[in-house]
Amino acid sequence: MRSEVITIRTGSRPTVRDITREAERFVTGQGDGLLHVFVPHATAGLAIIETGSGSDDDLLSAIDDLLPTDDRWRHRHGSPGHGRDHVLPAFLPPYATVPVIDGRLALGTWQSICLVDPNGDNPTRQVRFSFR
Repeated sequence: MRSEVITIRTGSRPTVRDITREAERFVTGQGDGLLHVFVPHATAGLAIIETGSGSDDDLLSAIDDLLPTDDRWRHRHGSPGHGRDHVLPAFLPPYATVPVIDGRLALGTWQSICLVDPNGDNPTRQVRFSFR
């Protein structure tokens, strides 16, 4: 199995960061197999969605609607409402698997692999790509 960790800057605000290009670079020339993407963080997840047409902002709005940043959360360290960030991976898992055919990601026309990070307390994230 081939594996590599990259660092992604997500900044200090909730973000949906397209990491498809980084994933494509990792699998180029690898033949057929599976790309596994994993985010080793308790407050971030992965989504395969369309980006650039407002879907990324819609996703962040949906997260805010479903998991508001208010004082309902028992987990209370960090910025106000940070407890919801620890619940996020139950809804957006910290992993995704994508088929690779002839060294190319077999994503649909409008699909992108996205790192979803609602936690502005951590401005950088690590992502592990593994290919088998």
